[in-house]
Amino acid sequence: MAKTLLEQLESVQNAIEAVLSSQSYKLNGREMTRADLDMLQAREDRLESKIRRYGPNYKIDENTKARRGPVFKKAVW
Repeated sequence: MAKTLLEQLESVQNAIEAVLSSQSYKLNGREMTRADLDMLQAREDRLESKIRRYGPNYKIDENTKARRGPVFKKAVW
């Protein structure tokens, strides 16, 4: 199920809070390390930008891949 941009932002902000409280922890004898803070903050910035552009309730289809830059087709002569 696709999440709204606001739901995604809340998830990222929760992850940021978790990283800030402790970067690593032990659970059942296994040591776990949380996500990279820089990566999470970059994701937060992108989501905030999308919310300003599309609104907080916009949903992005999880199966759609992001396009980076223009796509040009080769001319066939």
